[in-house]
Amino acid sequence: MRMSFREMNLRVFQRQPVPHVLFQPRMEPWFDWHTQFGQMPEAFAGLDLRGLYDACDCSMRTFQYYSGLQSPIVVEYESEVALIEQRDGDRLTRVYRTPCGDLVETQHLTLDNTWRVTGFAVQNEDDLRALAWLFRHMRYHFDTNLYQEGSLWIGDRGQPGFWVPKSPYQALAQQWMRLSDLVYALADCPTQVHEAMDAIDSSYDALYDELIAGGLARIVSFGENLHDSLFSPAWFVRYLLPWYHRRAGQLRSAGIITHVHLDGYFHSLLPLLGDLPFDGLEALTPEPQGDVTLDEIREYIGDKILLDGIPAVLFTDTYSREELMACAERVVSLFHPNLVLGISDEVPEGAGAEAIERVRMLARWARSQGVKTR
Repeated sequence: MRMSFREMNLRVFQRQPVPHVLFQPRMEPWFDWHTQFGQMPEAFAGLDLRGLYDACDCSMRTFQYYSGLQSPIVVEYESEVALIEQRDGDRLTRVYRTPCGDLVETQHLTLDNTWRVTGFAVQNEDDLRALAWLFRHMRYHFDTNLYQEGSLWIGDRGQPGFWVPKSPYQALAQQWMRLSDLVYALADCPTQVHEAMDAIDSSYDALYDELIAGGLARIVSFGENLHDSLFSPAWFVRYLLPWYHRRAGQLRSAGIITHVHLDGYFHSLLPLLGDLPFDGLEALTPEPQGDVTLDEIREYIGDKILLDGIPAVLFTDTYSREELMACAERVVSLFHPNLVLGISDEVPEGAGAEAIERVRMLARWARSQGVKTR
């Protein structure tokens, strides 16, 4: 049975037979790093990102990641919002003017040409009030033209994946505040934190309505980057789980498949994985890189689809190819056919040609792993 990666990608989530294990590694950062620094192995010289995936006979998961394409999720500010950006060499200052005061964020350009936040915009109670005002005057939307552009770009390599904006808690903890400042704010001024969270959530209303009405998106990723150093289990249950049930529930009730990205340590979240309202769980990282075993993941995720499962460190020459293959075989034996085999969560950027040779080895092996009944 010959089937495109795009069709296989959807059928895995629909619990329909596929001809072999779908292998969908994420190689985008590796490709970008080796291109930037002139380290591309000769075998892949001259290829673009899609060409690398084709050369490795692998499926792609997303079209917005290191591709130069825009995300189909766009933000619109009302006329009252003044956004000022000023660049000075490798420093970028972004100022949001609000009636409650200015929010000032600073970013620095790293050696690998990536902007990283070094000064967060929200630090105290007054800033939280300003942030709530800002989000009450902005809206997120789904741009169908950008989505269709991405769909054409990815072609038959996989379903055109993208991720929705982060949950209100994660938006504060990762994008707008230092985690320590958020922790103190929840103790010192919880009303202002909750108002900011409500404003962030409300700015997503149109987006979710448009995703449902558009009838285009088949698989949507919640790019949350969950790991248990960001919250306690009690906070996860209070601040994140209800939001996931509501927002993922909206999409799933419309027939849209969802998965959520977890990376880093998550042992404390194991008992909660079965309660997550997503069809799939992405980037769960087992030992020797993570803090859980594959057997523990198998025990707690129920019948959800596992995306990835192979620790990224196994693609470095610190570990042998035999250790890599043993892990891949174990992942398939435990999770297939509820599995999109991949790397938890990406090929390491600085790994050389050996990493991609291992990807190609696994791609050949995955094609040899035939249908397994459910």
